[in-house]
Amino acid sequence: MMKAFVVDRYQKKGALRIGQIPIPEIREDEVLIEIHAAAVNLLDAKIRDGEFKLLLPYRLPLILGHDAAGVVVKVGSKVRQFKLGDEVYARPDDFRIGAFAEFIAVKEDSLAIKPASLSMEEAASIPLVGLTAWQALVERANLKRGQKVFIQAGSGGVGTFAIQLAKHLGAFVATTTSTANIDLAKSLGADIVIDYKKDDFEKILHDYDVVLNSQDAQTLEKSLQILKPGGKLISISGPPDPAFAEEIGAPWFVKLIMRMLSFGARRKSTRRNISYSFLFMRAHGRQLREITSLIDSGVIRPVIDKVFPFEASNEALAYVENGRAKGKVVIKIQ
Repeated sequence: MMKAFVVDRYQKKGALRIGQIPIPEIREDEVLIEIHAAAVNLLDAKIRDGEFKLLLPYRLPLILGHDAAGVVVKVGSKVRQFKLGDEVYARPDDFRIGAFAEFIAVKEDSLAIKPASLSMEEAASIPLVGLTAWQALVERANLKRGQKVFIQAGSGGVGTFAIQLAKHLGAFVATTTSTANIDLAKSLGADIVIDYKKDDFEKILHDYDVVLNSQDAQTLEKSLQILKPGGKLISISGPPDPAFAEEIGAPWFVKLIMRMLSFGARRKSTRRNISYSFLFMRAHGRQLREITSLIDSGVIRPVIDKVFPFEASNEALAYVENGRAKGKVVIKIQ
């Protein structure tokens, strides 16, 4: 048996229950990891609140947690890349999440060796935000040297990573943050840092190639104004679009809902000759290995706000929801 924090039913701001549950069984293509640290993401709170019921129809009870770092203690019969004792990190696949626990089973393809230069807590802070930034800027945007990118919320988990990655790719980076975090955003490499409490970014920025949108519908609307024709608006906060519904093999009624939800954003984008897409990041071991090499060569550094003990997982989740964290919030498990 192992200790884990469990969601018994969807409930807004509902407390997770700590309980003893069986250690997960591994499949032939999975490894069992003894978790040393897990990161907390807003996605965990949204799933607990029931906001993702349509996109991710999880069976309850459910263990939350989308970022894990730890040690391999068991390997499936078909696993070739990992062995007992390896220090690893991962964003587990959807429907196989569960990092707020002492053990987790993770697919070999979704796993990478932990960066040697990082502690377990630092490593746990990376996978979800690192893969989100990678899939948005490298895979979707194909961001090139000299292009201009606007990354919203530069002091948040995705923002702190995305700024560093965009600079590494040679882009000119603008971001928004509060007065207290201006220096942090600049230290990560942002060329223009806009204090959202004082200034409107849409009045300052223009002719951008790419926007990484992580805020509300109103901000999405304003972001369209700063992009040049042929620009790309990639949103990680919605609305989900038909291409995403197709990607996850959603049932017809969910496809219809997503078509309706994204209709306004898609129509306004088309009018301005801008491509709109919704990104829901996915587990990806190979991309995580690329990220590892950037970290170990000093190109990207983790930004951690606070580490909570395992027992305080509910407090950690509440702290992330409050939206004031600089970088990532981590739970120390072992």
